[in-house]
Amino acid sequence: MIKKFIIILIIIAGVAAIAWAIFLRPPLKENNMNHIVTIKTNLGEISFMTYDADAPKAVNNFITLAQKGYYDNVIFHRVIDGFMIQGGDPTGTGRGGPGYTFEDELNPQTDGYKKGVVAMANAGPNTNGSQFFIMVADYPLPNNYTIFGKVISGQEVADAIAKLPTDQNNKPNSPVIMEKVTVSEPSEK
Repeated sequence: MIKKFIIILIIIAGVAAIAWAIFLRPPLKENNMNHIVTIKTNLGEISFMTYDADAPKAVNNFITLAQKGYYDNVIFHRVIDGFMIQGGDPTGTGRGGPGYTFEDELNPQTDGYKKGVVAMANAGPNTNGSQFFIMVADYPLPNNYTIFGKVISGQEVADAIAKLPTDQNNKPNSPVIMEKVTVSEPSEK
């Protein structure tokens, strides 16, 4: 009898946790932004603010790599007009990364993959590394990619990158280079 009671309590707790995550968790708020990242490309600058509270692992990973110079002189290797631009692979092939992966941080309350969203690219569940993408249009992707920021300036640069001529693998014919990626604290939170 006690075992059944404990099992029922565990099930109720699990259902309550899922219900909270789906229905009661507060939506993303603008004050959920903590850092400013600036990507200086050979075509202009793109700056975005990070969502530290919603995706702490992704933000920490990106900031750590940026501060080590990992993204400097890396190209945007995949660009698709009407969808996104993708970079962060030091090999420039879409198959490279930092040599480790980390788990997804998927917020069920997300507004989706809208223009300006910055998210982790991956090869399946829990395979985040260094690759990321910036949305250049609203696109109905499944909620499988950790959103960790939003463009605050330079969206027109991302849009222009997306319109460049590409090869059959969506790689720009002329390299788009992230010359320098810097991270700073905003003056106000």
